[in-house]
Amino acid sequence: MTFQLIGIAMITAISALLLKDSRPELSFCISVAGGIILLLFAFEMFREGVSVFEKIASATGIKSDVFKTLLKMLGIGYLVEFSAGMIRDFGQNSVADKLIFAGKITLLLLSVPILESVLDLIYRLIGLMS
Repeated sequence: MTFQLIGIAMITAISALLLKDSRPELSFCISVAGGIILLLFAFEMFREGVSVFEKIASATGIKSDVFKTLLKMLGIGYLVEFSAGMIRDFGQNSVADKLIFAGKITLLLLSVPILESVLDLIYRLIGLMS
């Protein structure tokens, strides 16, 4: 699958570069389409890897809410980074920076239940040692 991703990325980049001077609108469309195809491949790979995280969560006794939140955070982080990169390709660096900032705030807010869970675990471990 990795070689497919590399191939798609190379074909997209070369095609967009060759058309940049003569047909900039088509170059833009090729870049967006290639980016979307790469993102879809990445989602498929991520979906296949989720089962490993589920096994880890069940083996360690992590609550399913915490596990779901971690996966959401991971997905949001990748989507924001990917989207910001595409927005930068469009020449809108300021908008990309604001998207990254908003993504960081979202991740911070999503991390609160995980922090509570870690603190709960620490309290239980301290209780076992007493």
